[in-house]
Amino acid sequence: MTFSAPVDLEGGLYFFNGHRQTVAEKSTFSVYEPLSGKVVAECPIADSNTVDKIVQEATKAQPEWGNTVPLERGKILNKVAELIRENLEEIARWEVKTNGKPITEARIDIASSADTFQFFAGVAPAVMKGDYYDLPGEAHDRFAYTRREPLGVVGCIGAWNYPFQTCVWKVAPALAAGNAVVYKPSPFAPASPVLLGEILAAAGLPPNVYNVIQGEADTGSFLCEHDLIRKVSFTGSYQTGMKIQQQCSRRNIKPVTLELGGKSPFIVFEDAEIHNAVAGAILANFLNQGEVCTNATRIFVHRSIVDEFTQEVLTETKKLKVGNPFQDSTNVGATINEFQLNKVVGFVDRAKETGAKVLRGGSRVHPEGVEQGFYFDPAVITDLNDNMECVREEIFGAVMLILPFDSDDEVVKRANETGYGLAAGLYTKNLRRAHRVAAQLQAGTVFINTYNDTEVYIPFGGYKNSGHGRENCLETLHSYSQVKAVYVNTQDKLEHHLG
Repeated sequence: MTFSAPVDLEGGLYFFNGHRQTVAEKSTFSVYEPLSGKVVAECPIADSNTVDKIVQEATKAQPEWGNTVPLERGKILNKVAELIRENLEEIARWEVKTNGKPITEARIDIASSADTFQFFAGVAPAVMKGDYYDLPGEAHDRFAYTRREPLGVVGCIGAWNYPFQTCVWKVAPALAAGNAVVYKPSPFAPASPVLLGEILAAAGLPPNVYNVIQGEADTGSFLCEHDLIRKVSFTGSYQTGMKIQQQCSRRNIKPVTLELGGKSPFIVFEDAEIHNAVAGAILANFLNQGEVCTNATRIFVHRSIVDEFTQEVLTETKKLKVGNPFQDSTNVGATINEFQLNKVVGFVDRAKETGAKVLRGGSRVHPEGVEQGFYFDPAVITDLNDNMECVREEIFGAVMLILPFDSDDEVVKRANETGYGLAAGLYTKNLRRAHRVAAQLQAGTVFINTYNDTEVYIPFGGYKNSGHGRENCLETLHSYSQVKAVYVNTQDKLEHHLG
């Protein structure tokens, strides 16, 4: 079991037949290095024929993998976890190169990914089993049992903000359940899933059980509409999620897991420990350059403490270093690309035009040594109302919005006045209030006196337009499998009951 993380993008950005591949296609897209702004590769876009070829090969490979007992599948997945840990630094550096996040954050993501493989390797033998039922009759001569079986070939479409970890969240449970996978990364960050393919191959995964195709919206459509794809899991915007759900029912019926965007509220009550709440708010807004679907850009602060809270936020935010993500001292790395950077700046500019007050940041910056990269100075904005564009829509950048409130009932109502429902946070010392408000917030995850914690054994997913289905946890294995009921009669003579 050997694996060596590559140092460049040579050798192709597809993965099938057990190794990295180059594919000849009519169209390509450019792959950028966010920290420098340079184009580092031209990637072919898979057409319908390429998608069909790889799905067909995955379909041929899946039965042998699916018929392998879960304990044996788990042994391979445990080897994957070992390889990830052994090569953590190299994989983290790869993630920084292709995504732009700080190396300190990338290390955490990669370590968590190893935990994900280990978790599903361990629980699959217990979850991927059936149950036995005695039926009415004599001497147990009638009974039934269930079998939990893989779906077949699943299509997974990943996001660009956590390229390696998002891939792992989908692939680990899918493989543990006995499925084959065809994975399409975001064209903004296409490389990390290929690296995962090489790790899986080194751990002993049979060829074509895990595959990576590349492309844009049309490629994703080909995957979703393919007759042999039995499930689709997607992470991305809710607009794209709506299209994917429609595409998955055009030719046949497929289950769909959607982990979509968010506009999470973060409530700071008057009795909160302000220093801790400020630390939580900074984490909830500026982690991963603000490119996190759970990020809580709507910071609701009780009016009695809003001035004190805002001042401390400004003090702490000014300490953040924006710059080269390979440096351990960097707190905020590079935005994924120029399009996203301009989108975030546009939100800030339009907020100012409608009367909001930008207390700091909000524009593109050019850190020393990486001047051509895509860097944004974290923004803190006040003088807002709930109808403003920046308060209603997902920004997906390092922008904190501070809004005062006066009562518990008022803030819960305002917090829930959004089409999203991925996460929410609250800070208070009052235990009764904490649990009462947590129960009232319409969100898949609620953080109390903390924020952006993620554990592989706890469900992750959203309410409303933030999607349906869950990543992580035992429920995910169920979503990548199906149950068959088997009725058995061992009586020597069976009489019908007609007439």
